[in-house]
Amino acid sequence: MLAPLALAQFICSFAGSNMNVMINDISHDLNTTVQGVQVAITVFLLVMAALMIPGGKATDRFGRKRCFLVGLVVYGIGAILSAVAPGLGVLILGNSIFEGVGTALLIPPVYILTTLLYTDLTSRARAFGVIMAAGGVGAAAGPLIGGLITSAISWRAAFVFQALVIALIIALSRTIEDPLPADPDRRFDVRGAVLSAGGLVLVVMGILAADDNLGLMLGLLVAGLLVLAWFVHWIRSEERAGREPLLSTGLFRDRTSNLGLVTQNAQWLLLMGTSFTVATYLQVVRGYDAIETGVIFTAATLGVLASSLAAERLARRVPQRTLIIAGFALAIVGIGILIALVAGNPSPWAFAPGLLLIGLGLGVMLTPSVNVVQSAFPEDQQGEISGLSRSVSNLGSTFGTAIAGTILVANLTQNAYAAAMATLAFGALAGLVTATRLPRTATTGAAPADPPPQPPGAR
Repeated sequence: MLAPLALAQFICSFAGSNMNVMINDISHDLNTTVQGVQVAITVFLLVMAALMIPGGKATDRFGRKRCFLVGLVVYGIGAILSAVAPGLGVLILGNSIFEGVGTALLIPPVYILTTLLYTDLTSRARAFGVIMAAGGVGAAAGPLIGGLITSAISWRAAFVFQALVIALIIALSRTIEDPLPADPDRRFDVRGAVLSAGGLVLVVMGILAADDNLGLMLGLLVAGLLVLAWFVHWIRSEERAGREPLLSTGLFRDRTSNLGLVTQNAQWLLLMGTSFTVATYLQVVRGYDAIETGVIFTAATLGVLASSLAAERLARRVPQRTLIIAGFALAIVGIGILIALVAGNPSPWAFAPGLLLIGLGLGVMLTPSVNVVQSAFPEDQQGEISGLSRSVSNLGSTFGTAIAGTILVANLTQNAYAAAMATLAFGALAGLVTATRLPRTATTGAAPADPPPQPPGAR
């Protein structure tokens, strides 16, 4: 049962990073710009982040396996549309919209089903280790796999590859059983979904507008924050009225979980921001092709894979707080080396030591952060917390690509590259400081790892 869940996380993470090595090929083929491709990548990540909370909530009403399968089908349609796209508009429709919506539907069930099917700490940690390793490798290996496919065939074949993997996951999903029945009478907060998605979209659009119009950027950011404030007011009023909101405010009352969510956001900001920044710099500034760019990213892939495979053994011996702190520390050192070596060395291998350390750091801390959050809540709240957790992580990916990418694309030079990477280092430092505030004695969340059974449809 774990294979299709891990493959689903792999392909969604792969989709978020493999386009980074196709920037030149796509822009030339579709007669667009580097900024146009950046928008497509960022909108994909944004759609995931904006719809992940509603997607997680929908699993309670329609069932986890059903949402998983529907998400796979929608994603597969998007991959096929992207493969035949005649222009940037259709690419955004297929990759950014359809694949983004499909991911928002299928990823929350991955984490909910894992939590429900693996109830003891050891098996749950092992299962999350496999899934997060698949996600980390998908994101880190995306440039290499995408580069190989693009160089050997074309960038369009990379989307065909995604569609084939989706078909395989659907076939493997026959073995999955949903431990809890769907609750068709479960209320779905439509207004809350619109407000949360709208607020996040406005905030990220503001970041993307930073290099074009400062007034527009500030206007969008303020509008986004006001809509998000309206969302918070709405869910509080729904709770006071005795109705079930899109997101329970009780999810934010667990300090350990809140800190874990911040570390997740910082981790994916670092991962996707580094992938986009380095890949764009290699292709646009240094003139490397897709395969050369992908090969350079092998160092990060090896780092993520090595530390992810060791995650289970480390989790038995080392507190999760320590692993998260160590991961951020390694990543910050890696960024420093990446900036220093690249500045004075024209060799492509100057990127390898820094990318290796970043990969090692990310692989060490991805699983503990997820386990800290998921294990903090009982079964009846897994739909909400899974949606929130994945939304926060994907929002980090969106911020990483939007912020670092905007700094780089606005002025494609060595100095802009260093400034973009330094911004990512600041995000990693914020994650490190947050991790030091996690409880020293807690190895998972504050709630028991094996919560008492809840009746079907329990709120």
